[in-house]
Amino acid sequence: MEKIWHRITEVMPGSIAEECGLEPGDRVGSVNGSKITDIFDYQYYIEDDFLQMEILTKDGEECLLEIEKDEDEDLGIVFETSLMDEYNSCCNQCVFCFIDQMPPGMRDTLYFKDDDSRLSFLQGNYITLTNMKEEDIDRVIRYRLAPINISVHTTNPKLRCQMLHNRFAGDILPKIRRFYEAEIPMNSQVVLCKGMNDGEELDRTIRELGQFLPHMESLSVVPVGLTRFRDHLPDLDAFTKEDAGRVLAQIHGWQTHFQKKYGTSFVHASDEWFILAGQDFPGEEYYEGYGQLENGVGMMRLLISEVEQRLSELPGGERENAVSIATAKLAYPTIRMLADKLEAAYRGMKVHVYCVENVFFGEQITVTGLLTGQDIRNQLKGKELGERLLLPCNVLKADEDIFLDDMTVDELSQALQVPVNIIQSEGADFVDKILML
Repeated sequence: MEKIWHRITEVMPGSIAEECGLEPGDRVGSVNGSKITDIFDYQYYIEDDFLQMEILTKDGEECLLEIEKDEDEDLGIVFETSLMDEYNSCCNQCVFCFIDQMPPGMRDTLYFKDDDSRLSFLQGNYITLTNMKEEDIDRVIRYRLAPINISVHTTNPKLRCQMLHNRFAGDILPKIRRFYEAEIPMNSQVVLCKGMNDGEELDRTIRELGQFLPHMESLSVVPVGLTRFRDHLPDLDAFTKEDAGRVLAQIHGWQTHFQKKYGTSFVHASDEWFILAGQDFPGEEYYEGYGQLENGVGMMRLLISEVEQRLSELPGGERENAVSIATAKLAYPTIRMLADKLEAAYRGMKVHVYCVENVFFGEQITVTGLLTGQDIRNQLKGKELGERLLLPCNVLKADEDIFLDDMTVDELSQALQVPVNIIQSEGADFVDKILML
């Protein structure tokens, strides 16, 4: 058996691992004779109440450590990486892939395309299933790694091979059926491209995915995002207001069908469609618990509801201060409307809301999460910003205060000569940051 040694970086105080004398720098090779590939193997095999672990100490000595413990009790070991393995990268060249539409010269991590079923379970990532072999599917089923979030885009085998630019991409339905028969919960998404997988093709995709209810729990439909860096990619047209209205009518028709048959809407349109079509957002009940929130399904409605709830908890009154908020075209009408509510509740309060055009990626990119520091700086310089500028947290890297273009929050603050505060995703924080509560 090929040895893969996984380095320990931390041993939790008072843990079984500490009692056994394990230290940072030691490495784990196997558990009860079974090879450890990643965190899921490790967690599966340490559930037993008696363990034999191959250890390579930091001094280079190999030994066999015997451990008796309660079943399912954790050992208290932290490894070098959370996955205990390298990420699986994507082998597709999708016609709509955002990473393939980025300019050169950005940080390396922005060009990595993951397609790892383990990240679907751990982080909610959507995967195409194109790099999954039968043994990978067996492993997901054996370990019950759920939910599995699947980027489907189309169930037409020939069209899927074309859209993903992968001749092996057409076997999506047999793989989904394996998960369905094993009762593995799934979610799915379609990135809709005009003239490719819309219209009758979208009907086919919705119909064929619907046969996997209830284990296929939801399907989101989002419009393709088109940057100005598509010279080497197939031509795609942006959806118009009329197109968006047709897509919504199509989805609403299917929702009625699924409600009657299964008691769930199943398929949902992302917020962009309502904004592009000039239609109001539906009520909260429409979103059935916001199961597709990370795909932009119901984000605006949830924000509105949370802001209204927070304002109902506060007394209102007088406020003699001014702040500013930067957002992108998609969210601007909603953010302006919510700012008006705060100004109405607090007389004297002034909230400047600025719509920042995405010059960096192109004007067709209208989501706030893809704004760069330089676009915010260039378009807000000289504007009335009040006592501080507020930005939503999704404009920053998850673990650092830097924008997509590597500008830092401090650099933006210095350039605009105003403090910059970050609003978390909850509506309550939106209200509290504006009011400085």
